[in-house]
Amino acid sequence: MTKENSPKNILDLDDILKSSDNSDFRAGYIAIVGRPNVGKSTLLNKILGLHLSITSRKPQTTRQRILGIKTTDQYQAIYIDTPGLHKGHKGAIHRFMNLEATTALDGVNVVVFMLDGMKWTEEDEYVLKNVQRANVTTLLALNKIDLLKEKEKLLPYLQQLSSKMNFAEVIPVSADKGTNIDVLEEKIASHLQQSSAYFDQQQLTDKSDRFLAAELIREQLMRLLGQEIPYSVSVEIEAFEEQEKIIKISGLIWTERKNQKSIIIGQNGQQLKEIGKSSRLSMERLFNKKVFLKLWVKVKEGWSNDERALKSLGYHDQY
Repeated sequence: MTKENSPKNILDLDDILKSSDNSDFRAGYIAIVGRPNVGKSTLLNKILGLHLSITSRKPQTTRQRILGIKTTDQYQAIYIDTPGLHKGHKGAIHRFMNLEATTALDGVNVVVFMLDGMKWTEEDEYVLKNVQRANVTTLLALNKIDLLKEKEKLLPYLQQLSSKMNFAEVIPVSADKGTNIDVLEEKIASHLQQSSAYFDQQQLTDKSDRFLAAELIREQLMRLLGQEIPYSVSVEIEAFEEQEKIIKISGLIWTERKNQKSIIIGQNGQQLKEIGKSSRLSMERLFNKKVFLKLWVKVKEGWSNDERALKSLGYHDQY
């Protein structure tokens, strides 16, 4: 995705990035890691000012890593949003998600380790061990501080967290409200290396518009369906035709069982219509263009635990 098809009022890069003439310019990769549902995708979207990475209240919404690129006149920060690192879940899709998260730590300049308020869990400990093994400059971002009721406990808890690892910075933030996000960005930039930009100033992500469209459909599946079904679905874009004033998209929703297909479609097709409408509106905001969307639902039994099926649906090792 590039600046040309991003919303005009989101990110204006016309007057920036003269890095070839600026010896002080910095650039680098930043991995955002944490257990599921701590706000990693929300943080990336807030930093970019763009709904690039999908979100929902359900954990493990993010399945694949996605780059979000922010370029200023002083630096280019290349953020890697990762699936939540988790333990105890079996199946090929979960192995893939953990691999996406752990390999994102390789070769980055900075790690942002996110926590959910004052809730230290076994999975946070698991993430910490992976971060420690990576031996990379790490900033700890304590998220959702806007929800803390006992503010006086924050400072002692931050001190307690600081003893777990030699963090370069420990910053309380609210990814949703934007609290201290500018501070976090400033600290991240200070740890980047002097370098020219890695990506063109117009580029906002490494993902194609087809990928982003599929993710926006899956986001609505996560938001509008029950607790279990969204984890049994995947989305494939069969056609993506961009015209001057409209984008025509055909999407295929794969699920694992026939009864799930019936639930997704709903009575008289009403559920699928609602999914399609919400997805289309999200796409129009992202692509800044009218969208015509068609959706179908098909069954592919056991796809989430089938390595070959995963690859056919776009889940494959990118490293």
